[in-house]
Amino acid sequence: MASMTGNEIGPMLTASEVAQLLHLHVNTVKRLGDRGELPFYRVCKRGDRRFRVEDVMSFLARNR
Repeated sequence: MASMTGNEIGPMLTASEVAQLLHLHVNTVKRLGDRGELPFYRVCKRGDRRFRVEDVMSFLARNR
């Protein structure tokens, strides 16, 4: 499995940043990720979620 660099993935947002952007609760953003409706990446040992800006904008366009 090849690893990807930050430049290949693009700008990333935290769950809190996505929640603010979409005017949702952070738990709702996490739930959308868990259901596969909003793709995310796990980062660091804690497994924090990061969402690509491109994926968030696509989600927003699909759900307007």
